Amino acid sequence: MDVRAATDDEIDQLTRIWYDGWRDAHAQIVPADLTRGRTYDSFRKRLQSLLSDIRVVGPFPSPVGFCIVKGDELYQLFVSAKARGSGVAAALVADAENRLARSGVGTAWLSCAIGNERAARFYEKCGWRRVGTMVSELDTEAGTFSLEVWRYEKCLTGPGC
Repeated sequence: MDVRAATDDEIDQLTRIWYDGWRDAHAQIVPADLTRGRTYDSFRKRLQSLLSDIRVVGPFPSPVGFCIVKGDELYQLFVSAKARGSGVAAALVADAENRLARSGVGTAWLSCAIGNERAARFYEKCGWRRVGTMVSELDTEAGTFSLEVWRYEKCLTGPGC
């Protein structure tokens, strides 16, 4: 499966994937204040600012999934509902893990909303290990929002991997 860099021409499609996917996975399990702050425009602005870090799967200009890596974190992973179960998410995670390892990250991490069981099962299937909980400081248009999340880690390079 071909994983490639996203382009500015795909921001609208990526925003739709993120907005729809976030609402599907999170709207019922996170505080209402956070859900209200996660607007279509807020996702669009975040994607525009992170464009150089976004990798996608799917034909140009209609990707079906994306992944963002930030530092040593697998920061975001979203796949359209129609592409779930097709291997897109696994290809994006493998690409992210390779990018993280190439940049010298020994142990990568990601956060998962507490209660997002579908995502948790997927990460565990990909070899990620839940190591506990942490408080994630989420940027919103109204300021920082603190949310307790599950923390997952995966050893990518070095002894014991």
